[in-house]
Amino acid sequence: MDDQECIATRFEAERGHLRAVAYRMLGSTAEADDAVQETWIRLSRSDTSDVANLRAWLTTVVARVCLNMLRSRTTRREASLEAHVPDPVVSPERGLDPEQQALLGDAVGLALFVVLDSLTPAERVAFVLHDVFALPFDEIAPIVDRSPTATRQLASRARRRVRGAPVPDAGLDGQWQVVEAFLAAAREGDFERLLAVLDPDVVVRSDGGPARPELVTLVHGARHVAEQAMSFRRFAETSTRVLVNGIPGGVAWNPDGSPFAVLSVTVSHGRIVEIDVLADPDRLATLDLALVTR
Repeated sequence: MDDQECIATRFEAERGHLRAVAYRMLGSTAEADDAVQETWIRLSRSDTSDVANLRAWLTTVVARVCLNMLRSRTTRREASLEAHVPDPVVSPERGLDPEQQALLGDAVGLALFVVLDSLTPAERVAFVLHDVFALPFDEIAPIVDRSPTATRQLASRARRRVRGAPVPDAGLDGQWQVVEAFLAAAREGDFERLLAVLDPDVVVRSDGGPARPELVTLVHGARHVAEQAMSFRRFAETSTRVLVNGIPGGVAWNPDGSPFAVLSVTVSHGRIVEIDVLADPDRLATLDLALVTR
């Protein structure tokens, strides 16, 4: 095996780790794959003969790539940003496969990724590298071009924001009971039953993308959400039960078999606190739904 083949083999051994780092930073599986590919290109052009810890070197490289991608993203309109739904990881109801588990790690639900999207690029990189992947601040500091002390402050600010993300209840069975009760009430148009399963401060975020601007919405409060229950009838009547980033959700289908939308429901303390709907056809087309059947 020549040197290039050896490097390629070692890189493939770290691909899952790098993809997980990139997905946490970018909230997009497609962009995460792009970042990993760029990392491979930089590795193949570098002399790593003196690198003692290749994983650490690769993690630093992919972090720099992700930071540049975060900084160069086209600025969205404020309303669109608030309604932006990160790329979901959709799994069959029976559970995540090993590759998906490696990608998500201990993170559960899209709600966490929504909060991460609200951080500055430097805050997100510092938080993910330190709090999720346990890199020391003196190694993160050169990546974000800060001192170790300032980097610690970045992560601390991010941590305070992340603590505000809703935490799903333990146990999928209990979560599914709440979700099914919500969908049944939506199907029947039962306003009071809807209020019974919705947290008073529930948030519904719908992202239809440029192709469906009418589906780019953000709704706050149980009564407002209950009043729009008709919009969830499609999920109640035709969707396939799935896990979305490890928590209950569904895929609604178009008549031609293409996905219409992916729904994720966060249940905390026995009530629904957040509903995230990805209805952007361009982004839906990039999702791997091969394991999800109607």
